[in-house]
Amino acid sequence: MAAHAENNCAVEFDGVSKWYGHHQVLTDVTLKVREGERIVVAGPSGSGKSTMIRCINRLEEHQEGRLLVEGVEVTPERKKIEAVRREVGMVFQHFNLFPHKTILENCTIALRSVRGMGKAEANDVAMSFLEKVRIPEQANKYPGQLSGGQQQRVAIARSLAMKPRIMLFDEPTSALDPEMVREVLDVMVGLAGSGMTMICVTHEMGFARQVADRVVFMADGRIVETSPPEEFFENPKEARTRAFLRQLLH
Repeated sequence: MAAHAENNCAVEFDGVSKWYGHHQVLTDVTLKVREGERIVVAGPSGSGKSTMIRCINRLEEHQEGRLLVEGVEVTPERKKIEAVRREVGMVFQHFNLFPHKTILENCTIALRSVRGMGKAEANDVAMSFLEKVRIPEQANKYPGQLSGGQQQRVAIARSLAMKPRIMLFDEPTSALDPEMVREVLDVMVGLAGSGMTMICVTHEMGFARQVADRVVFMADGRIVETSPPEEFFENPKEARTRAFLRQLLH
């Protein structure tokens, strides 16, 4: 990876557009995310939020514009995709854990296969991150024996164990029961204090107020406005943003 991207830019979208067939899902998305910045992406369902962040590690392909991650352009070239994915961790709405493997095994698979670690070292690293998300005692259980909130914390630990420079969260609490949301958000709040670059698609506006450096508001595949949380919530510039917040907060 490039040692340091220009102006310490972690992720840069420059006129990025994407279609599914004839349906345009992203339109001229332009955004710079600085290293260590915490971005919350908000907006109504179907506004292109998840598609946008999934383009960062090329889980989705963009058709127009340029997208750079740590100074490396995201293109169809396999080597570049692999270079980007080594630096980018992702936590999904659904936990994507292997049900037939223990929690510890789930957290060490990539360490051993991608990072080439031996079993003992991988176990040590995985355990340190299970401690970080406060569930080391679950290491020898299987995913089905854990609550949804615990499984999502395992998914976060698994991503963190790879020591990514950038973490993407795609609605990480939306599949959880309300009482489990808080435990996952608490882990994310702790993570936000560590200085890692974070881009989080979420409807949890309390989290956005508490953690975000900037809120990016999307609608109809476009970025409508980008502002610090206090400005976003107290004094939104655009009518679309005001309508979204009215609906959300009442």
